[in-house]
Amino acid sequence: MIKTCVFDLGNVLVNFSHEKMCRQIGALCGKTGSEIQEILFGSGLQHRFECGKVCKEEFVSELEGLVKTQFDLDELILAGSDIFDLNREMFALLEELSQTNMRLVLLSNTSIGHYEFVGRKFNLFRYFHAEVLSFKVGAVKPDDEIYRDALAKIDCDPQECFFTDDIPEYVTAAQKHGIRAEVFVDAKTCRQSLVRYGVLQ
Repeated sequence: MIKTCVFDLGNVLVNFSHEKMCRQIGALCGKTGSEIQEILFGSGLQHRFECGKVCKEEFVSELEGLVKTQFDLDELILAGSDIFDLNREMFALLEELSQTNMRLVLLSNTSIGHYEFVGRKFNLFRYFHAEVLSFKVGAVKPDDEIYRDALAKIDCDPQECFFTDDIPEYVTAAQKHGIRAEVFVDAKTCRQSLVRYGVLQ
């Protein structure tokens, strides 16, 4: 019997685009989106931001050094974060699950900037009883550490937990920890899985 449902954030509950993020940041400093993508991801700066190794101010300072441009903090955070659209069908599914006794946990690779932006814009996080966030844990999926943190928060045995993520590698990693994990396709397929497990009717 499933007692806890765990959901990824990006491209599950909300859709997002790293390309849009890079284009918008590039527009602030005269760089192309592809140039910013190489700077952020090639340097490892984005990875360290999502692991909580640098705070927002440190992220901005390092990026300024890399692009030789000074940014307004709020302007840069907006350019880097205004890249999300709500998956309305999944929002409805969360609402439905919230009417049951199901424990809900969020498990996401995300930065504090993205997390705060999504929280303000969509009010999604009120549905969750616990959150496992890479920038707080200091590790990203598929690292074992982030799954161990999730196992400590699901309040049930791993086989009593359902998890869905759009990235197959992250699903496989969860399965290695005994979690009933499936690759996210769309809200309809997710709901069908929850019906099959007896979570919904």
